Amino acid sequence: MSAATTRSRTPDRLCAEAVDLAREAAEEAAAPGVVGEHVSLVSEGDRVVTHFFECQEPGYRGWRWAVTVTRASRAKVVTLDETVLLPGPDALLAPEWVPWSERLRPGDMGPGDLLPTEAEDLRLEPGYSGEDEPPPNSVLAEHPPSHDLVERAEAEDAELTDRRPAIEATTNNGRGQIAALAEELGMRRARVLSRYGLHTAADRWEESYGAKTPMAQAAPASCVSCGFLVPIAGSLRQAFGVCANEFSPADGRVVSLAYGCGGHSEAAVMPKPPTPPPPVHDSMAADEFVLRPARDGGSVPTEPDGESEDLGHS
Repeated sequence: MSAATTRSRTPDRLCAEAVDLAREAAEEAAAPGVVGEHVSLVSEGDRVVTHFFECQEPGYRGWRWAVTVTRASRAKVVTLDETVLLPGPDALLAPEWVPWSERLRPGDMGPGDLLPTEAEDLRLEPGYSGEDEPPPNSVLAEHPPSHDLVERAEAEDAELTDRRPAIEATTNNGRGQIAALAEELGMRRARVLSRYGLHTAADRWEESYGAKTPMAQAAPASCVSCGFLVPIAGSLRQAFGVCANEFSPADGRVVSLAYGCGGHSEAAVMPKPPTPPPPVHDSMAADEFVLRPARDGGSVPTEPDGESEDLGHS
């Protein structure tokens, strides 16, 4: 039989009347002045009643102080059972706990923060297989085929050429292992991007700096013909590049080749201002200079030599 069926519908009279006892217990458990009005009471069973009081403490909107009282059979003294703070129907509750891996958002990491990746991260895949195991047909394998023949051949070759120390050193330091070989070839990354990781990165970059953005819709041309586009390596170079225009909103960002902005290198070439022609000085014509004023207030130009004297004696 469940607890709901055993709970009495009618609360015990003495327990229901013990409001003052319940308030004193709530005020003793809570801080002073945070226990509000009596809200309701609920019968929890035979001679067991829970009184609810409003909680006026900041940050606990809609919560209630629940004080449970009870009395023994045939006893007239009501005693205290427990006092707890419980959320009400419209209580302000904290959101459900979410793992940190799901709460993390771009830009949350700061200096000194470490972001571990799971061993089975779908965005990554092994850069090379068999990191600590040599090839199955290698002489370094634990049980290579025809092990006795290989060992005998090595022993005979070592006796003839006296190369046993070199062979033992190669075997002991693991130089023949795939991990060491990958280190020598420059393949130092144990894991690389998987196809899923490439697709998610491409979708993320396309959403931020792709052809459907408002900036690209209003651009005069796309980045594929821009001189500020820096190509990238790998398979993503077919669709993305890096912007190197300091005045572009995507400077230093991975942009889609279909993206564009007003800073396109060939969008508007500024014409050079016209250069004024050099000044022209005409030195072939004669210049007239006034030497004396005329009688009528004007000026008399200078006459050639001899003509002015003839006019003065006439």
